[in-house]
Amino acid sequence: MNNKRIYSLLPIMLIILLLFVNGCSPAGTSQNTPTTDSATNTQQTDPSTTEAASDTKDRLSIMLDWYPNAVHSFIYVAQEKGYFADQGLDVEIQMPADTNDSLKLVAAGKIDLALSYQPQILLARGENIPVRSIAAVVRHPLVHLLTEANGNVSSPKDLDGKTVSYSSIPLYEAMVRTMISHDGGNPDNMNLVDVGFDLIPSLASGQADAIMGGFINHEQLILEKEGHSMKSINPVDYGVPDYYELVLTASEAGIQAKKEKLTRFVKAVQEGQKYVTEHPEEALNILLAHENQTSPLDPEVETKSLAILLPLMNEEGQPFGRQEMASWENVRAWLVEQDLIPESVKAENAFINLQGE
Repeated sequence: MNNKRIYSLLPIMLIILLLFVNGCSPAGTSQNTPTTDSATNTQQTDPSTTEAASDTKDRLSIMLDWYPNAVHSFIYVAQEKGYFADQGLDVEIQMPADTNDSLKLVAAGKIDLALSYQPQILLARGENIPVRSIAAVVRHPLVHLLTEANGNVSSPKDLDGKTVSYSSIPLYEAMVRTMISHDGGNPDNMNLVDVGFDLIPSLASGQADAIMGGFINHEQLILEKEGHSMKSINPVDYGVPDYYELVLTASEAGIQAKKEKLTRFVKAVQEGQKYVTEHPEEALNILLAHENQTSPLDPEVETKSLAILLPLMNEEGQPFGRQEMASWENVRAWLVEQDLIPESVKAENAFINLQGE
């Protein structure tokens, strides 16, 4: 082909090229037009539109007491199933860098809500940290005295001359001492060793005869999976008041400023807990999808954990989260007796019921 022929074809080739480029975009579409994914039936929107929709909801933050596990299923279900959104809420779920910091962060207004423990609320108020429980999550103790089923401890008084490991918390020392005294033993004769977070290895290795601070829905299940036949001794049977293991906590200032929003939060998690109770397997699948990669979950352990938790979280005839003055007064009186809080701490100032009836 000569040069003249090539030059004569150039305009035609250029027109074809321009038509091809313009034809790459589907006809009738625009980058700013939402499209629907037929496979998932979800609408894909412009990010600025999504952000604007989120801005129409009231934002709340909650800090868990630990990494995500079965006890938190009701929160993740409320998020996944849209119960928070139904209440006009945009909820951010956080994990604590240090489990001792959450109440201080709530009191300082850094976060709106935290999962904590009933005795810890009273202890915090004894230190002039202005926090209050707004709902009970787990209505009975999960921390039991744990020992080998085939060992030489059948009741707390048998700990005379034995070694008990505990996890750094004065509350747990007070619990085991109360249990031994109530059972007719002398708590001064036990060897109490602070092992921090090494409860499981201390019992598994035989270094301790029992541990205090282990949860029946976690440490006990892990030890059993490792081949240890376990015996759990409920502190409530030996002089420790029946307390709410887990509670939702807010600051006094936060309750005053955001009472209506916090009430909507509780209503949403009530729906979440209802779903967990009726669909435990699916609820666990939702939880497992949110596991923390640094603390992966064992589906078998979490399934057993949820089976233990549900009867301790739900109470027939009572809305999820309901709190009773008698419980708070009993725990307060025991903590005063143990010299863990001053007499000036009042039960009625430590909680408020925000859930719907």
